[in-house]
Amino acid sequence: MINVVLVGCGAMSKAWLDAAKQIDGLAIVGLVDLDAERARARAREYELSGAVIGTDLDAVLDQTRPDAVFDVVVPAARREVALSAFAHHCHLLTEKPLADSPDNARAIVEAARSAGRIHAVVQNRRYVANVRRIRRFLDSGAIGAPTSIHADFFVAPHFGGFREEMRHVLLLDMAIHTFDAARYMVAGEPAGVYCHEWEPTNSWYRQGSSATASFDLGGAKLFTYAGSWCAAGFRTSWDSTWRIVAERGSIVWDGADGLKAEVVRPVREGLFDRTEPIAVPPLDPADRVGGHLGIIQDFVRAVETGTEPETRGADNIKSLAMVFAAIESAETGRRVAIASQEGL
Repeated sequence: MINVVLVGCGAMSKAWLDAAKQIDGLAIVGLVDLDAERARARAREYELSGAVIGTDLDAVLDQTRPDAVFDVVVPAARREVALSAFAHHCHLLTEKPLADSPDNARAIVEAARSAGRIHAVVQNRRYVANVRRIRRFLDSGAIGAPTSIHADFFVAPHFGGFREEMRHVLLLDMAIHTFDAARYMVAGEPAGVYCHEWEPTNSWYRQGSSATASFDLGGAKLFTYAGSWCAAGFRTSWDSTWRIVAERGSIVWDGADGLKAEVVRPVREGLFDRTEPIAVPPLDPADRVGGHLGIIQDFVRAVETGTEPETRGADNIKSLAMVFAAIESAETGRRVAIASQEGL
């Protein structure tokens, strides 16, 4: 049995608790929140009558002595939660982003290593079925090596609360999903970025609701991102819409069920080479899917077996580095190099 304390009982905690109750061998033994009544409400909602409720994480960890901590707090509190978890010899699964600054990200990853604890991030778009299919299809070489990756993200949610007051809200709170998916799908190693942010006149956000970015993903691969959180009309998927151009064809994905590819044939028709549809194979049994559920299952398996989960912090920090480099570029107006995160 893996005993877990969940800290942060806001709206996002529901997705975690919905997934956790489906996993045999996992028990939520404590709920922590700055608002004790909110934690008690979650305990009642999920029939966790035996869970210890508290506002102080260290006190609850001392009382319950769990195997792991689920971190669902706001990003600014993430480092404190992580260091507390590792100090109590707990493994840690955290909501994205891994941290709210590069220094805090490095401190958390290093603390996990020093403590010998498993640390992973809920980068749940990695566990979307079509993201897996695209990676496997590109790895097959069916249309050659990818040369450019293009993602569009245009939605207009009225969240209320902390997001509407954040700086760099799109880049810091949402874009990492798209950046991480791009890095994963084409096996990219980010090397540099130029980014521009702006605030449209219709925006209800404090700062940074709209951005464009162009990344060097290494190996002659360019990734372009265009996004807005105040673009009403013709809403894209939360998973973005995608076009990946390769040496001998392209693949497009609407962010939902529409996934198709074309391959170049050695026939010239006027100005253009002939292209024909090519099937993108279905999921492989080995593909990890399932969003929050899939990631939590993998985390539990890693704790049980001592293996490293795919979304481990030491890898996810590379995607987070893309976010912070994009923010630096937006602030300075200059291209920013992305330092290698190897060795972290």
